[in-house]
Amino acid sequence: MQISAYLKLSVAVAVATIALKTAAWWWTDSVSLLSDALESVVNLAGAVFGLAMVSIASAPADDEHPWGHHKAEYFSSGFEGVLIFVAALGIIWAGVHRWLTPAPMEALGLGIGLSVFSSALNGGLAFYMLRAAHQHRSIALEADARHLFTDVWTSAGVVLGLIGVMLTGWTWLDPLMAILVALNILREGWHLIARSAHGLMDKALEAQDQQSVQTVLQRHAADEVRFDHLRTRTAGQRHYVDLHMHMPEDWSLGRAAALRNQVEKELMAALPGLRASIQMLPMGVEAHFDDSLDPDLPRLEKP
Repeated sequence: MQISAYLKLSVAVAVATIALKTAAWWWTDSVSLLSDALESVVNLAGAVFGLAMVSIASAPADDEHPWGHHKAEYFSSGFEGVLIFVAALGIIWAGVHRWLTPAPMEALGLGIGLSVFSSALNGGLAFYMLRAAHQHRSIALEADARHLFTDVWTSAGVVLGLIGVMLTGWTWLDPLMAILVALNILREGWHLIARSAHGLMDKALEAQDQQSVQTVLQRHAADEVRFDHLRTRTAGQRHYVDLHMHMPEDWSLGRAAALRNQVEKELMAALPGLRASIQMLPMGVEAHFDDSLDPDLPRLEKP
């Protein structure tokens, strides 16, 4: 299934859960169920925006964006994080208001049942979306899946709070749970915004992916061949690796190019979505393109 298909399914489930949770709030007048419904509205907005960003990210490179549009997915993650912050502040306001002005609640059993059913929908979808996110290496899918998991835990907390109200008659448990829910989703929102910021700043590959790169290079490294100046970065689903490959001066250009092509193919096979760029240099020649990394090194030196 394509990434866009998962996000379209997320939109459909979000609409269904909003209807269920809004009905639960309407019948019970529970502020914690209202907070749960507000978070589902954020799910819907995040899924719609994520679908738009995935469509942009899949667009081919053009004159203005020669490296493609893959980073658009990070805007989806950051946008969803901001929405979570806004929803959390609204939930806290509603919770404090209800705490100061308590009100009776009705039909709690029905409200709890609707909340549990909607949570089951979100939990099942989140599980499959997170697996798909790892498979496709999509931060937009991962952001939506993790938010759905947060929604499931939110609903679980709300249900426990309402059961407590039913058993004890302590109506203050309802606004208290709403405020705790808001604090929990604030944490998730911060996590999504941080992930988005790291991605926009050209974060290096994850440790396990870097190890996969090293494994390929070690297979070809020998007395006559040396790899150095390895640098990696991630842009949405696309990963980039560039490095230097040193070989003897007496090698023909054809032999050197054949080895470089073989290494690039193995790197891209080891990491789907990877683009490798290898600069060929004779032994004893060092090329440096960023003096800020080591200002003492000359740009080009040869003994």
